[in-house]
Amino acid sequence: MSKYSVSLEKVINDLSFNIVYTPKAASDIYISSQDVHRPGLLLAGFEDYFDPARIQFLGLTEIEYIKSLSDGESVACTERFLSKKPAAVVITRGIELPEHFLEIAKEHEVPVLSSNESTSGCMSATISYLGVELAQRITRHGVLVEVYGEGVLILGDSGVGKSETALELIKRGHRLIADDAVEIRRVSNKSLVGTDPDNIRHFIELRGIGIINASRIFGAGSVKLTEKIDLVINLEQWDVNKVYDRMGLDNQTTEILDLPIPSLTIPVKPGRNLAVIIEVAAMNSRQKKLGYNAAEDLLKKLGMTDDDNDKDTDSFAVNPF
Repeated sequence: MSKYSVSLEKVINDLSFNIVYTPKAASDIYISSQDVHRPGLLLAGFEDYFDPARIQFLGLTEIEYIKSLSDGESVACTERFLSKKPAAVVITRGIELPEHFLEIAKEHEVPVLSSNESTSGCMSATISYLGVELAQRITRHGVLVEVYGEGVLILGDSGVGKSETALELIKRGHRLIADDAVEIRRVSNKSLVGTDPDNIRHFIELRGIGIINASRIFGAGSVKLTEKIDLVINLEQWDVNKVYDRMGLDNQTTEILDLPIPSLTIPVKPGRNLAVIIEVAAMNSRQKKLGYNAAEDLLKKLGMTDDDNDKDTDSFAVNPF
């Protein structure tokens, strides 16, 4: 079970459900499970492994099964289901409920909602929605921007130039998702999504100028609410004693919420146009995902095999030709 929760009122509003019955204000009822369920087996009598924390969906199959039973069996079947006190029940396809169903739901104080959508479509939308709302999350100090469709999370010490770089990227037509505090959610076993806390959304702090609203200054097209994180860029002050990767053969990653995300470390010093560098990094990251690696291609053209990489790339970085 997720340690996070979302109010039933928010679920109803965001997914356009209709309220049939709630035992109290929907804002005081909370959903804490990302999973949903169709209780066919429970209706048929198999009660093991039922999780009442899940939202339960009743579609045409379940409702027609209940109606097909004799009056006594139908009531007993409904009682067996609702006595488990599920978090909420959603009736799909706008199906009319058996007369006794709502009475029993009120007896056990089980919220009942309805939707005109198909059962599978309604469940799919709910799973996706709860996956985001109840996802594991952390907040990282950084900037999240969308560059050529790639979500780029820019990290680095305070004052290294993250916000100024984001501002230049916005001016070049890219979009800001979050500045200073990035709320990151693990929405699946492969994906992280970043957003901005509501109270500081689209604000940027620029030393010497103060706070600006990117949406007001650059227009609504310069900002975005959420974005998947595809690449992490760590900005750090240039260290003359440190050897930086000049080939791009090393597949660096940064682990966030136990997921490894491709990452780069970019040294900062006067004269480097960080916005242009990040644009190229985003495009190069996309090419790698499409199966093309420029460094490997160049080594192949130079006749350098994988066995030669470890011993030859240092000299190549000094004088490749």
